[in-house]
Amino acid sequence: MRVLEFHGAGEEDYLWLTFNGAFDPRAALERELEPFLHALEEYAGEWMPDVAEGKRRRKYARAAIWKALEEERDENSTSLVLRRTKWPALYLWSRLDFPPLPPELRITLKVRPLSFFAEAERSRKLVELVRAWASRYPVPHAVAHSSDDAELAGFPDFGRDDETRRRDGFDKIYEVCWLNVFGPKLVEAVGRERMLSTPAWRVEELPNGAVLLVTWPTAADFASDEARLAQARAHAHLRPDLDFDTVLHALRERSARLAPVEPRFHPDVASLLSRVVDRITSHERQRRIAEFNAWQPPEPEEWCPADSALPPDVENSDRAREHYSDLAEHLVALLHTEVPSIFEATPESLTDADFYFWREEFPTSRLREAIDERAVPAIGAYLGEVLVRNLGGQWIPRKKLEEAQVLVGNRVWFPFARARHYMCSRQALLDYSLTRLYRVAARHRVEA
Repeated sequence: MRVLEFHGAGEEDYLWLTFNGAFDPRAALERELEPFLHALEEYAGEWMPDVAEGKRRRKYARAAIWKALEEERDENSTSLVLRRTKWPALYLWSRLDFPPLPPELRITLKVRPLSFFAEAERSRKLVELVRAWASRYPVPHAVAHSSDDAELAGFPDFGRDDETRRRDGFDKIYEVCWLNVFGPKLVEAVGRERMLSTPAWRVEELPNGAVLLVTWPTAADFASDEARLAQARAHAHLRPDLDFDTVLHALRERSARLAPVEPRFHPDVASLLSRVVDRITSHERQRRIAEFNAWQPPEPEEWCPADSALPPDVENSDRAREHYSDLAEHLVALLHTEVPSIFEATPESLTDADFYFWREEFPTSRLREAIDERAVPAIGAYLGEVLVRNLGGQWIPRKKLEEAQVLVGNRVWFPFARARHYMCSRQALLDYSLTRLYRVAARHRVEA
């Protein structure tokens, strides 16, 4: 059974919910989880899970859930994962801890994309779901918010080390999210009257003394200036020690960091950078797009005029060229599974290789000795072969690989020297990309 994978290339912001509530470990598990599942089935609607995972995947049904929980049970806990096979993507992880651990129902909910909750009714149903859970399972603190914005806010650490966070928990209101459930302890710390008078879209006292607070009607609209004003007003009201203008300024800065940036990449490497930014975590993506817009790849330095070319110094030029071909085949053998286009020796295959090496962080994830002795010669030979096959280049063999050249038009290029520079670091994979050298060589050939 195939499910929508939640994590992968081209990720978008998602709705993130975290909820840790108490339950009765002495009661039958099915009875204790009935309110959790009933609320999910009543309010999830279009993002309702259709797959339950334990040791294996099964179609969503109560029987499948009980089986999964039985499969995952150990001495003091059990867990369950719920997913979807259709858009929107869902990841719902729940875990029950039993004594001697503090009995707790832990829930992490992720729904991608966040834009799914641009509709007020979908957001309202999510609020009703959390209200039902929080009314049944007493919770000290729960939130639902944009994952990207939560990352920028530093949730759940807020600058604290792990030990402090574990010891103190959410001991005061560090942040007000789109949806919040404040348990009785936090409510009393703020003052129940002050809590219930918070300027927000919805403030409701729950039967167990907790307070549900929602700042804005729709979850997806969190970064609009109106929603940020509402968020800042609520936060400053609950924390009178904070300055409203300072809180609002920080929220607006986060909105600016998440605002879409139009890619305007250097044309020689635009196809490569487009794939690179798709792999960057979504809360950092817009910043990186802006940086790449301003970045200019260095002009290739591995060339000289044709009339300054080093002459061949090998005894048998044909045998040398066969050696280069053999070295290029080593790269094909290395990459053919992950980069099928490597068989074609085209400009596109260079871009595919550039992206593969960047994605794998190849210069730092492999042994330096293996890179220098095997990868660099294979990459240099492959680059040279692409110049020969696609630009009519001619090898000028030399005894030292780094001196070997490919004549294209009125320039000679040093592909092995390029490969050595290229494999120095992850940033060097972009600065000295194979794609960039090829594009420059192609332009100079036309000009010649």
